[in-house]
Amino acid sequence: MTYDRLVCANCAAPVSEGRCPVCRANRERMQQESFFAGLNPVTLVALLAMLVAAVALLAHQTA
Repeated sequence: MTYDRLVCANCAAPVSEGRCPVCRANRERMQQESFFAGLNPVTLVALLAMLVAAVALLAHQTA
């Protein structure tokens, strides 16, 4: 999930605007999360499928 769609429970403003300390802290935390947290599920499934295909290809070539 991205913070641009979240609404702060503290000030009722979009978190992306960073109006209060709670917004700013959550915005900072979400920006520091891992790379895979920002990807949508379809992209993650596609990356996993490519990884499985690459492993299968390597296993077939060494056999």
